Amino acid sequence: MATTKKITKAAQREATTQKLIEIGREIFTQHGYAQASTEEIVQRAGVTRGALYHHFASKEGLFHAVLEDIQKDVTARIEEAAAQTDDLWGQLLAGCRAFLTASLDPQVQRIMLMDGPAVLGWEAWRQIDAEQGMQTLHSVLLELTAQGLIHPQPINALVHVLSGAMNEAALWIAGAEQPEQAFDEATATLENLLSGLRKAPGML
Repeated sequence: MATTKKITKAAQREATTQKLIEIGREIFTQHGYAQASTEEIVQRAGVTRGALYHHFASKEGLFHAVLEDIQKDVTARIEEAAAQTDDLWGQLLAGCRAFLTASLDPQVQRIMLMDGPAVLGWEAWRQIDAEQGMQTLHSVLLELTAQGLIHPQPINALVHVLSGAMNEAALWIAGAEQPEQAFDEATATLENLLSGLRKAPGML
């Protein structure tokens, strides 16, 4: 019986945590971090303020968890897009396109691209990025190099250069007056840049 109660309480805690993150995503997107009200968050989530601070030490702590949740979603989109083809080069292109497509999502725009660096600082923001998307990019580039499909070069440097370029492109798309046009232009430009990495058939 005691074990069952522990499991039930743990499940309840997890459910409350996820509910707060879900509501936090909505409110941080709608109002931005600075204008988001913890009172509105707890009311929408149906919990007390004490419960909020039991799960998250502060409003910033909740925002950090929300950003991590969104970053995981973006990584899942990238991996899902890449999985649609067995061609390794195609996986790289599909993953990059999926990342830029995510920049059209209002939650990604506001929380991950706009407020994230300002609220958490660049170091914390980059750490979250490194733990998610950069690892996926690193794996694909490493395999492309191993198969001789791209010119050999320092992988860590390449990952950071490409990741930085895509993050900047995503920020540009998010802030553009015509995001769809910016997306098309950024995607075409990125694919042109990536083509420079690829070895010509038969090249050693």
